[in-house]
Amino acid sequence: MEKLRVGMIGAGFISHFQAAAIAQIRNMEIAGVTSLQGAEEFAALVRQRNLGPCQVYPNVTELTKNVDAVAIYCPNYTRIAIMEEIVAAVKAGAQLKGLICEKPLGRNVKEARRLVELAQEANLRTAYFENQLQMKPIKAQMKQLEPQQRTMGPLALVRSSEEHGGPHEPWFWDPTRQGGGVLCDMGCHSIAVGWYCLTPLGKPLTFLQPQEVSCELGLLKWGLPYWRDKLLKDRGVDYTKTPAEDFCTGMITYKNPETGQIVKAQFTNSWMFEKQGLRLFMDGMGPGYAFEINTLISPLNIFIGDAAAEAAADAESALEKATASRGLLAVQYNEADLYGYTDENAEAAEAFLQGRDAFLPLSYGLEITKLVMAAYLAAERKKTIDLTDPVIQKELETYIPAIQQGKGRDVLPMKG
Repeated sequence: MEKLRVGMIGAGFISHFQAAAIAQIRNMEIAGVTSLQGAEEFAALVRQRNLGPCQVYPNVTELTKNVDAVAIYCPNYTRIAIMEEIVAAVKAGAQLKGLICEKPLGRNVKEARRLVELAQEANLRTAYFENQLQMKPIKAQMKQLEPQQRTMGPLALVRSSEEHGGPHEPWFWDPTRQGGGVLCDMGCHSIAVGWYCLTPLGKPLTFLQPQEVSCELGLLKWGLPYWRDKLLKDRGVDYTKTPAEDFCTGMITYKNPETGQIVKAQFTNSWMFEKQGLRLFMDGMGPGYAFEINTLISPLNIFIGDAAAEAAADAESALEKATASRGLLAVQYNEADLYGYTDENAEAAEAFLQGRDAFLPLSYGLEITKLVMAAYLAAERKKTIDLTDPVIQKELETYIPAIQQGKGRDVLPMKG
């Protein structure tokens, strides 16, 4: 079997998670990595696990010249410069079969559009990695409910959420580098999966037309003095100066252009989830049928009492962003597969080897970025935003949320 030789730009948390996914597929190997930190350790781990002959390259240009595809797994604020270097290498002769970019595509519409334009300049096949659309439970419910959809009609309401106790890296907490708070970080997941699940069977990804969006933001936990101080001590980020939202919830209304039917997708995300760890929750309602997904419901549970707590291994070996190492714990023994990372890698490799874009190209990531920015705008103005208004669409092209500008204190009231 032909394998896609992928090179990773970045050797942090997401690269390690993607490596766990690649271990489960046959049509991709990790051929190289470049990163300011952790590249040698990452490459050694890849070779030890027989995931590919991973070599460390000094820069993006050298990596691009020696692999079939590159995967951008570096921080959000570096994306434009990285992409420009990749495109320059391709124009100089590098033979790339494809390019992968982890969500979110950009911190705002201007950045996301620039990435799409750069990929087009170099005639690159692309994959926007939004793993939740590739989740096996999402695919299974769509297949299982296909007869009901065809007979009764499509889903009318989908609710989706991703919640945990907060990101791993300091830059994720910094709204000027990350692009905002939890809405930029995880709202893109929930907005994308809601739009996808509502889309009638057999229709394109963007078939349903966004009509309006409402959104509320909050700084409910990490703006309190105790947690602010902890964040400053542990991550070096000062939320008294540049806070970001740790909670968001909103609603997007879509219209079926063929039938005129109005459907809705609700999204909720937080960095203040105080249960076992990361939870993805989705449910949908159609005429006479429904589905529900909850990733904290696992076939494996373990119990660790106080007497044995000191012997507990890394809590995150049981569940990403686990918040406890004792008590009754839910264990997801294959998170990379459950969350869709395995399938998105396999699909992208197949697409690139066949000379086409992946299921989700970068242009789709641009559309998700528009909806995320519209949600920020709705929250700032405290009103529902009309997405059919050409004036709003033009404004979104250059709009940068106040939180992303480092002006979170103006829109996120907090004590002290």
